[in-house]
Amino acid sequence: MHDSDFPDDAAQTERTRETILRYHLSWRCRDLEAVMALFHPDIEYNDFFQQRTMHLGELREYVEDNLPRRPGEMLEHVDRIRIDGHTAFIQYRFALQGSEGLASFRTGESITVRDGLIWRINEYATLVHEARASKGASARPATSRLGLSAWQLSMLAQDLQDYFHKHKPFLDAELDLQQVAAATGYSRNQISHLLNQVLGQSFYRYVNQARLQHLLDGLEAGGDPRRVDELAFAAGFNSLSAFYKCFREHMGVTPKAYLKQISSRARTQDKP
Repeated sequence: MHDSDFPDDAAQTERTRETILRYHLSWRCRDLEAVMALFHPDIEYNDFFQQRTMHLGELREYVEDNLPRRPGEMLEHVDRIRIDGHTAFIQYRFALQGSEGLASFRTGESITVRDGLIWRINEYATLVHEARASKGASARPATSRLGLSAWQLSMLAQDLQDYFHKHKPFLDAELDLQQVAAATGYSRNQISHLLNQVLGQSFYRYVNQARLQHLLDGLEAGGDPRRVDELAFAAGFNSLSAFYKCFREHMGVTPKAYLKQISSRARTQDKP
Protein backbone atom coordinates (compact mmCIF):
# COMPACT_ATOMS: atom_id res chain seq x y z
CA MET A 1 0.00 0.00 0.00
CA HIS A 2 1.44 3.33 -1.06
CA ASP A 3 0.77 6.84 0.28
CA SER A 4 -0.55 7.74 -3.17
CA ASP A 5 -3.49 5.42 -2.52
CA PHE A 6 -4.57 7.76 0.28
CA PRO A 7 -4.39 11.38 -0.94
CA ASP A 8 -4.85 13.99 1.77
CA ASP A 9 -5.94 16.95 -0.33
CA ALA A 10 -9.08 19.03 0.21
CA ALA A 11 -11.04 17.08 -2.39
CA GLN A 12 -10.32 13.82 -0.55
CA THR A 13 -11.40 15.40 2.74
CA GLU A 14 -14.80 16.22 1.22
CA ARG A 15 -15.18 12.72 -0.22
CA THR A 16 -14.34 11.26 3.17
CA ARG A 17 -16.80 13.63 4.85
CA GLU A 18 -19.61 12.44 2.59
CA THR A 19 -18.90 8.79 3.37
CA ILE A 20 -18.58 9.37 7.13
CA LEU A 21 -21.79 11.39 7.36
CA ARG A 22 -23.66 8.64 5.49
CA TYR A 23 -22.15 6.12 7.91
CA HIS A 24 -23.14 8.22 10.91
CA LEU A 25 -26.70 8.67 9.62
CA SER A 26 -27.03 4.94 8.90
CA TRP A 27 -26.15 4.14 12.51
CA ARG A 28 -28.53 6.78 13.78
CA CYS A 29 -31.37 5.39 11.65
CA ARG A 30 -30.53 1.83 12.75
CA ASP A 31 -30.20 0.81 9.11
CA LEU A 32 -28.11 -2.37 9.11
CA GLU A 33 -28.04 -2.72 5.32
CA ALA A 34 -26.94 0.88 4.84
CA VAL A 35 -24.09 0.42 7.31
CA MET A 36 -22.94 -2.80 5.66
CA ALA A 37 -23.05 -1.20 2.22
CA LEU A 38 -20.45 1.35 3.35
CA PHE A 39 -17.86 -1.27 4.28
CA HIS A 40 -15.02 -1.93 1.86
CA PRO A 41 -14.66 -5.60 0.81
CA ASP A 42 -11.24 -5.60 2.50
CA ILE A 43 -12.38 -3.86 5.69
CA GLU A 44 -10.54 -4.53 8.94
CA TYR A 45 -12.34 -3.58 12.16
CA ASN A 46 -10.16 -3.54 15.27
CA ASP A 47 -12.13 -3.45 18.53
CA PHE A 48 -9.34 -3.01 21.07
CA PHE A 49 -11.81 -3.14 23.98
CA GLN A 50 -12.58 -6.75 23.12
CA GLN A 51 -9.07 -7.36 21.73
CA ARG A 52 -10.73 -8.54 18.55
CA THR A 53 -10.16 -8.01 14.83
CA MET A 54 -13.03 -8.58 12.39
CA HIS A 55 -13.43 -8.62 8.61
CA LEU A 56 -16.46 -8.23 6.38
CA GLY A 57 -17.93 -11.70 6.99
CA GLU A 58 -17.99 -11.16 10.77
CA LEU A 59 -19.27 -7.61 10.85
CA ARG A 60 -22.99 -8.08 10.11
CA GLU A 61 -23.64 -9.76 13.47
CA TYR A 62 -21.37 -7.30 15.27
CA VAL A 63 -23.10 -4.24 13.80
CA GLU A 64 -26.57 -5.69 14.38
CA ASP A 65 -25.75 -6.31 18.05
CA ASN A 66 -24.46 -2.77 18.48
CA LEU A 67 -27.08 -0.72 16.63
CA PRO A 68 -29.22 1.57 18.81
CA ARG A 69 -32.44 -0.24 19.65
CA ARG A 70 -34.78 2.58 20.64
CA PRO A 71 -35.90 5.66 18.68
CA GLY A 72 -33.64 8.57 19.50
CA GLU A 73 -31.11 6.36 21.28
CA MET A 74 -27.66 7.52 20.37
CA LEU A 75 -24.21 7.86 21.84
CA GLU A 76 -23.22 11.27 23.17
CA HIS A 77 -20.51 12.82 21.02
CA VAL A 78 -17.90 14.65 23.06
CA ASP A 79 -16.33 16.39 20.10
CA ARG A 80 -17.22 17.18 16.51
CA ILE A 81 -16.34 14.60 13.87
CA ARG A 82 -12.86 15.49 12.66
CA ILE A 83 -11.94 14.70 9.06
CA ASP A 84 -8.57 15.09 7.40
CA GLY A 85 -7.95 13.61 3.98
CA HIS A 86 -8.85 9.93 4.05
CA THR A 87 -9.18 9.71 7.86
CA ALA A 88 -11.97 10.60 10.30
CA PHE A 89 -11.91 10.71 14.10
CA ILE A 90 -15.05 10.29 16.21
CA GLN A 91 -15.24 10.49 20.03
CA TYR A 92 -18.27 9.68 22.14
CA ARG A 93 -19.29 8.52 25.59
CA PHE A 94 -22.10 6.87 27.49
CA ALA A 95 -22.61 7.03 31.24
CA LEU A 96 -23.64 4.48 33.85
CA GLN A 97 -24.24 4.96 37.57
CA GLY A 98 -22.13 2.69 39.74
CA SER A 99 -21.38 2.42 43.44
CA GLU A 100 -18.17 4.44 42.99
CA GLY A 101 -19.94 7.32 41.28
CA LEU A 102 -20.63 7.96 37.64
CA ALA A 103 -18.87 5.52 35.32
CA SER A 104 -18.58 6.26 31.64
CA PHE A 105 -17.10 4.61 28.62
CA ARG A 106 -15.18 7.09 26.51
CA THR A 107 -14.74 5.69 23.04
CA GLY A 108 -12.81 6.88 20.03
CA GLU A 109 -12.86 5.61 16.47
CA SER A 110 -10.23 6.24 13.83
CA ILE A 111 -11.81 5.51 10.43
CA THR A 112 -9.95 5.26 7.13
CA VAL A 113 -11.86 5.67 3.86
CA ARG A 114 -10.72 4.19 0.56
CA ASP A 115 -12.58 4.33 -2.76
CA GLY A 116 -15.53 5.99 -1.02
CA LEU A 117 -15.91 3.07 1.42
CA ILE A 118 -14.76 2.40 4.98
CA TRP A 119 -11.55 0.42 4.80
CA ARG A 120 -10.23 0.47 8.39
CA ILE A 121 -11.76 1.15 11.80
CA ASN A 122 -9.72 1.25 15.00
CA GLU A 123 -11.99 1.54 18.04
CA TYR A 124 -10.69 2.26 21.54
CA ALA A 125 -12.82 2.31 24.70
CA THR A 126 -11.72 3.40 28.18
CA LEU A 127 -13.68 3.10 31.40
CA VAL A 128 -13.58 6.24 33.55
CA HIS A 129 -14.97 6.57 37.08
CA GLU A 130 -15.86 10.24 37.33
CA ALA A 131 -15.71 10.24 41.14
CA ARG A 132 -12.13 9.03 41.01
CA ALA A 133 -11.19 11.40 38.22
CA SER A 134 -12.35 14.36 40.28
CA LYS A 135 -9.80 13.37 42.93
CA GLY A 136 -6.99 13.29 40.45
CA ALA A 137 -7.16 9.65 39.43
CA SER A 138 -6.61 8.98 35.78
CA ALA A 139 -8.70 6.88 33.43
CA ARG A 140 -8.09 3.16 33.49
CA PRO A 141 -8.40 0.75 30.57
CA ALA A 142 -11.33 -1.67 30.48
CA THR A 143 -11.23 -4.97 28.68
CA SER A 144 -14.13 -7.30 27.90
CA ARG A 145 -13.28 -10.93 27.26
CA LEU A 146 -16.96 -11.86 27.29
CA GLY A 147 -17.75 -11.01 23.68
CA LEU A 148 -19.43 -7.71 24.58
CA SER A 149 -18.41 -4.32 23.23
CA ALA A 150 -18.48 -1.23 25.43
CA TRP A 151 -21.78 -0.21 23.82
CA GLN A 152 -23.27 -3.68 24.47
CA LEU A 153 -22.26 -3.43 28.12
CA SER A 154 -24.14 -0.14 28.35
CA MET A 155 -27.21 -1.83 26.83
CA LEU A 156 -26.88 -4.68 29.33
CA ALA A 157 -26.90 -2.12 32.14
CA GLN A 158 -30.05 -0.52 30.72
CA ASP A 159 -31.75 -3.90 30.25
CA LEU A 160 -30.94 -4.83 33.83
CA GLN A 161 -32.27 -1.53 35.13
CA ASP A 162 -35.45 -1.84 33.04
CA TYR A 163 -36.03 -5.40 34.25
CA PHE A 164 -35.70 -4.40 37.90
CA HIS A 165 -37.94 -1.36 37.43
CA LYS A 166 -40.69 -3.18 35.57
CA HIS A 167 -40.76 -6.62 37.21
CA LYS A 168 -39.31 -5.84 40.67
CA PRO A 169 -37.61 -9.23 41.08
CA PHE A 170 -35.81 -7.90 44.17
CA LEU A 171 -39.04 -8.31 46.18
CA ASP A 172 -38.12 -12.00 46.31
CA ALA A 173 -35.78 -12.38 49.29
CA GLU A 174 -34.24 -15.46 47.66
CA LEU A 175 -33.41 -13.78 44.35
CA ASP A 176 -30.10 -14.94 42.90
CA LEU A 177 -27.93 -14.16 39.90
CA GLN A 178 -29.01 -17.23 37.94
CA GLN A 179 -32.66 -16.14 38.07
CA VAL A 180 -31.80 -12.68 36.77
CA ALA A 181 -29.62 -14.13 34.01
CA ALA A 182 -32.39 -16.48 32.88
CA ALA A 183 -34.97 -13.67 32.89
CA THR A 184 -32.86 -11.13 30.97
CA GLY A 185 -31.20 -13.48 28.47
CA TYR A 186 -27.65 -12.61 29.51
CA SER A 187 -25.17 -15.00 31.06
CA ARG A 188 -24.16 -14.98 34.73
CA ASN A 189 -20.61 -14.03 33.71
CA GLN A 190 -21.77 -11.08 31.61
CA ILE A 191 -23.89 -9.65 34.42
CA SER A 192 -21.15 -10.24 36.98
CA HIS A 193 -18.60 -8.52 34.73
CA LEU A 194 -20.85 -5.49 34.32
CA LEU A 195 -21.53 -5.17 38.04
CA ASN A 196 -18.07 -5.98 39.38
CA GLN A 197 -15.73 -4.57 36.75
CA VAL A 198 -17.77 -1.68 35.33
CA LEU A 199 -20.16 -0.52 38.05
CA GLY A 200 -17.94 -1.52 40.97
CA GLN A 201 -20.48 -3.45 43.01
CA SER A 202 -21.54 -6.98 43.80
CA PHE A 203 -24.80 -8.53 42.66
CA TYR A 204 -26.28 -8.45 46.15
CA ARG A 205 -25.27 -4.84 46.67
CA TYR A 206 -27.04 -3.95 43.41
CA VAL A 207 -30.15 -5.87 44.50
CA ASN A 208 -30.22 -4.31 47.96
CA GLN A 209 -29.94 -0.82 46.46
CA ALA A 210 -33.06 -1.60 44.42
CA ARG A 211 -34.82 -2.83 47.56
CA LEU A 212 -33.87 0.30 49.46
CA GLN A 213 -35.09 2.58 46.67
CA HIS A 214 -38.39 0.67 46.60
CA LEU A 215 -38.80 1.19 50.34
CA LEU A 216 -37.95 4.90 50.12
CA ASP A 217 -40.41 5.36 47.27
CA GLY A 218 -43.07 3.74 49.45
CA LEU A 219 -42.34 6.12 52.31
CA GLU A 220 -42.50 9.11 49.96
CA ALA A 221 -45.86 7.84 48.70
CA GLY A 222 -47.30 7.80 52.22
CA GLY A 223 -46.15 4.52 53.69
CA ASP A 224 -46.40 4.24 57.47
CA PRO A 225 -42.92 5.10 58.82
CA ARG A 226 -43.78 3.32 62.09
CA ARG A 227 -43.71 0.04 60.15
CA VAL A 228 -40.30 0.55 58.54
CA ASP A 229 -39.03 -2.89 59.64
CA GLU A 230 -42.06 -4.55 58.05
CA LEU A 231 -41.56 -2.46 54.92
CA ALA A 232 -37.96 -3.66 54.75
CA PHE A 233 -39.02 -7.30 54.70
CA ALA A 234 -41.73 -6.50 52.15
CA ALA A 235 -39.07 -4.90 49.94
CA GLY A 236 -37.10 -8.15 49.88
CA PHE A 237 -34.52 -7.72 52.65
CA ASN A 238 -34.05 -11.05 54.37
CA SER A 239 -32.73 -9.60 57.63
CA LEU A 240 -32.91 -6.34 59.54
CA SER A 241 -29.14 -6.25 59.87
CA ALA A 242 -28.78 -6.30 56.06
CA PHE A 243 -31.40 -3.56 55.80
CA TYR A 244 -29.78 -1.30 58.42
CA LYS A 245 -26.34 -1.75 56.87
CA CYS A 246 -27.61 -0.94 53.37
CA PHE A 247 -29.55 2.07 54.68
CA ARG A 248 -26.57 3.57 56.49
CA GLU A 249 -24.25 3.01 53.51
CA HIS A 250 -26.52 4.77 51.03
CA MET A 251 -28.32 7.35 53.15
CA GLY A 252 -25.56 8.24 55.62
CA VAL A 253 -27.89 7.97 58.62
CA THR A 254 -29.88 5.29 60.43
CA PRO A 255 -33.51 4.64 59.44
CA LYS A 256 -34.62 6.24 62.71
CA ALA A 257 -32.67 9.43 62.02
CA TYR A 258 -33.92 9.56 58.44
CA LEU A 259 -37.56 9.17 59.51
CA LYS A 260 -37.04 11.94 62.04
CA GLN A 261 -35.73 14.19 59.25
CA ILE A 262 -38.67 13.60 56.91
CA SER A 263 -41.11 14.03 59.80
CA SER A 264 -39.51 17.37 60.63
CA ARG A 265 -39.72 18.47 56.98
CA ALA A 266 -43.37 17.50 56.82
CA ARG A 267 -44.20 19.58 59.93
CA THR A 268 -42.35 22.57 58.47
CA GLN A 269 -44.28 22.31 55.20
CA ASP A 270 -47.59 22.09 57.07
CA LYS A 271 -47.00 25.38 58.88
CA PRO A 272 -49.00 28.32 57.42
